Amino acid sequence: MATRRTLFGCALCAATIGLSAASVQAQTGGVTRTILQTTELPGGTHVAVLVTAEIAANAEVARHTHPGIESAYVLEGESVLQMVGVPDRTVRTGDGFQIPAGTVHGVRNGPRATRLAITYTVEKDKPLASPA
Repeated sequence: MATRRTLFGCALCAATIGLSAASVQAQTGGVTRTILQTTELPGGTHVAVLVTAEIAANAEVARHTHPGIESAYVLEGESVLQMVGVPDRTVRTGDGFQIPAGTVHGVRNGPRATRLAITYTVEKDKPLASPA
């Protein structure tokens, strides 16, 4: 019985995160996201979502927020990270950055595609991102 509940819970969590990711992709043209893994964190209120993202050449990711921390590592490329309250920052291959929960931000990409490895630590059952 516990195994069946656990499997159902995992499937439900994966479906919820998948729907959230699909809605994020619809909101931000020029970005392709692939969810690699979702892990429920102790306490059951948050999940860690491991994602790869590719931002197309010359794309702009619309301003948005996340209900938790975004931790990213630039695998390839160069983009300008735009966060409210701080100067724009160019991030390049090998750079890492974090965006606090609820911080309005966007990205402006250069002439080449940029690839990122991202972990979102977000509240469970909330959209992965919301437009700002």
